[in-house]
Amino acid sequence: MDEKQLSLLDDHKQADNGPVVCLGMTFKNDEERREYFRNELRKKLPELKKIEGFPIGDDEDIIALSDPPYYTACPNPWINDFIEEWEREKKEKYGRDENEEYHREPFAADVSEGKSDPVYMAHAYHTKVPHKAIMRYILHYTKPGDIIFDGFCGTGMTGIAASLCGNREAIKELGYSFDNEDCILDENGEIISSFGKRYAILNDLSPIATHISYNYCSSENFSGFERFFLNVLDKLEQKYKWMFETNHTNNGNHSNKQVKGIINFVVWSEVFICPNCSNEFTYWDVAVDLDNGSVKEEFHCTSCGVLLKKREVERAIETRYSKKLNQSYTQVKFIPVLINYSIGATRYEKKPDQLDIKIINEIAQGDFYSDYPLNNLIYGDEIGRLDNLGFKYVFQLMSHRNNILLGELYREVMASNYKNLGLFVLTAAIPNLTWLYRWRINKKGGSTSGTYYICSTPQENNPFNQIRRKFQDIKKIARLTNTSIISTQSSLTLNINDNSIDYIFTDPPFGSNLMYSELNYIWESWLRIFSNQKTEAIVSNYQEKDVNVYKKLMYHCFREYYRILKPGKWMTVEFSNSKSSIWNAIQEAIQKAGFVIANVSVLDKKQGSFKAVTTTTAVKQDLVISAYKPKQENIEKMKREQNTEESAWTFVRQHLEQLPVFIGHKGEAQIIAERTPRILFDRMVAYHVQNGLPVPISSAEFQAGVAQRFPMRDGMAFLESQVAEYDKKRTLVKEFAQMSLFVSDETSAIEWLRQQLLKKPQTRQDIHPNFMKEIQHIAKHEKLPELDDLLHQNFLKYEGDGPVPDQIASYLRRNYKDLRGLENDDPQLKEKAMNRWYVPDPNKQADLEKLREKALLREFEGYLEELEKSKKKLKQFRTEAIRAGFKKAWSDKDYEKIVKVGERLPESVIQEDDKLLMYYDNAQIRLGL
Repeated sequence: MDEKQLSLLDDHKQADNGPVVCLGMTFKNDEERREYFRNELRKKLPELKKIEGFPIGDDEDIIALSDPPYYTACPNPWINDFIEEWEREKKEKYGRDENEEYHREPFAADVSEGKSDPVYMAHAYHTKVPHKAIMRYILHYTKPGDIIFDGFCGTGMTGIAASLCGNREAIKELGYSFDNEDCILDENGEIISSFGKRYAILNDLSPIATHISYNYCSSENFSGFERFFLNVLDKLEQKYKWMFETNHTNNGNHSNKQVKGIINFVVWSEVFICPNCSNEFTYWDVAVDLDNGSVKEEFHCTSCGVLLKKREVERAIETRYSKKLNQSYTQVKFIPVLINYSIGATRYEKKPDQLDIKIINEIAQGDFYSDYPLNNLIYGDEIGRLDNLGFKYVFQLMSHRNNILLGELYREVMASNYKNLGLFVLTAAIPNLTWLYRWRINKKGGSTSGTYYICSTPQENNPFNQIRRKFQDIKKIARLTNTSIISTQSSLTLNINDNSIDYIFTDPPFGSNLMYSELNYIWESWLRIFSNQKTEAIVSNYQEKDVNVYKKLMYHCFREYYRILKPGKWMTVEFSNSKSSIWNAIQEAIQKAGFVIANVSVLDKKQGSFKAVTTTTAVKQDLVISAYKPKQENIEKMKREQNTEESAWTFVRQHLEQLPVFIGHKGEAQIIAERTPRILFDRMVAYHVQNGLPVPISSAEFQAGVAQRFPMRDGMAFLESQVAEYDKKRTLVKEFAQMSLFVSDETSAIEWLRQQLLKKPQTRQDIHPNFMKEIQHIAKHEKLPELDDLLHQNFLKYEGDGPVPDQIASYLRRNYKDLRGLENDDPQLKEKAMNRWYVPDPNKQADLEKLREKALLREFEGYLEELEKSKKKLKQFRTEAIRAGFKKAWSDKDYEKIVKVGERLPESVIQEDDKLLMYYDNAQIRLGL
């Protein structure tokens, strides 16, 4: 069988019309298998409802959407049965021993894959890690037949990646090759893995996420679905063609012979009320200048002529009547202003005429038998913005005609044998069929990812065009393989046996980045099954979940991950959030659950989403955390050795065993930060503290002990068994990249930034991912300012005013051939220099330093006020502010202030900070203490 034509769990499932074997049972065909397990699922629902995250919906809707035992739109009760079968297969098919030796180093390569792959494009979702990137991780950490888990699976890219490890072409696309024994070789001809599919267990709280995951590469008969679906679409197009037709005009005049054009899209405009004269006018008429290709920020009222801005006008409100609801509702007023239509292959544009308006009104007032959702919108942080527009119901997010067409398509699909694939195409088309789709004057329309933003000129697209386009996208991926079992529930309580998973790859929600249950609500309204928000791990004002609640929820998820992962095996966590508080919450949750972090690297999703491109806190690149579950014998040994130094050295030995021995790239060796004594100490302390063990050794004793017990090379510790390999590889590199400055506080953070910007003036987005990697070992008491504050207080940003500074210009000329020889005020050079931060010259640096010192002293005064109100010690503070305050007090001979504050700081901080200790000790001497 061709690898590209393998179907879901192909060892169990054959064609729909032939006998199938599933979990040791034989059925006449797939339909009989499906019916049997649906009945079993029905019986199990009362017990399954007790599991955290059971979705909100009617039992029969949940059962109808499910394809048990492979996919359930609720907790899947057959997961452990599959694990048992797969473990048996490992022995019988692959000849593997359950006690086989396993050793992997963290996958430290920065993986960069694009989003243009058909698999990535088939169905939109808020965040997706490209499956090709995940494949590299799976190939590194696992063997054929291994079981992978993803508890926040989103669109199921982990499942596709696991399956494609058994597809030669997909592996070759990664730049890998094969030897004669099916071993996979990297670009240097080194063996990195073995060829063969892996199995995946995919889980998500969201019914739309698991629905998408299942339908990516579904085993349903696609050729049969294609005939059915296109036939239905043709039938509906004949029935509703009149809704999407318009009379052709020639230069604004109707032609003598009436020709009908097919509407591609209609632009609508919000209607505003002038605050000066109460005149109603459309935003389109006053602000959009098609001739000059611009949208005005200021415009004149069409009646009184007063100059206005958008924020100064009121929205016009209109009352509408819904026959299906049998009641009236009010919302902001939009009217059609431009129709884009086609006759043959030629496109035209026109203003809506009387017939167009008449058709729109007939549709609005008509009585159409269509099954679109009528449920109320939920409340929430993001979806709440629709309240300002008067939107109360899901159907208000689409035009009448789009609701009618999709509702009819939904009814046809639900009455067929192709429910899942039909809903898959329907939901894939929805993002382009709502009022969230923006018309833009540059003709690059689209919806804004991650929000419910409706602009003043939304674009109503022709649903037939959009649905056919998404159908073709999905057809491209219809022959891929998928070896996944899918469950819909919270990751807080997993019905999976202990120590049964070989590897975890997961992309969890990050704080308030995305409100998943809110953003998924429109899709889930069409499924009639909704996310259970109770255990949704996000930061949300409406759900009353702050960072601490988020951290607690994530800890419980990671605790479950820890429970189900086999000892000595790895977890990869993809991280995407620019807030230090969320980064710290995730790290603490991982470590508190029992994992040990061994590496942090960068994953670039290439095409930044909207937020990643325009907002100040957006990040182009995502961090990847590699963590492992320590082996049971080491855990027990450390418990036996508690209160002795040996528990520290047992930890270090087992940690060094997990770390890469050598990292080199293009003739240059890199320092492995995790092997440096300072970070080894941090990891050891974190492990002991998080696991309730006493920390048995001081930092100074640890630093001395590492050098005595382990071979040291280039400031790094190794095991005796590793050092020979390091020495050999070290001699082969021409250059050695010295370790970047260790960032432990604000001073070293600024120095690190200075080194980066001296080497390469760059934008905040370029700096951010590496900065996040550097600051993970900041002391707990240190209140480190956000990156934006550090940049603004210490460096300068070029924003296009005047010529490009020499610091940036010289770097650009050196590194870009097309910029060589250009003057500093050349527009091309200026464009390339925009928004880059750089190290200022000494004069400007002094001015910045003065401003920074004032800010630090203001913060120090704040601490003094805090200490006046309370007798407690300061727990968290900005050390730089304390230093600045002490310096000023010393200059003012206010020694009492230094001692007073010093006594309220943790003793370890005073003792370990040479500047603070200098001021504190000398102030005590001056006061005769």
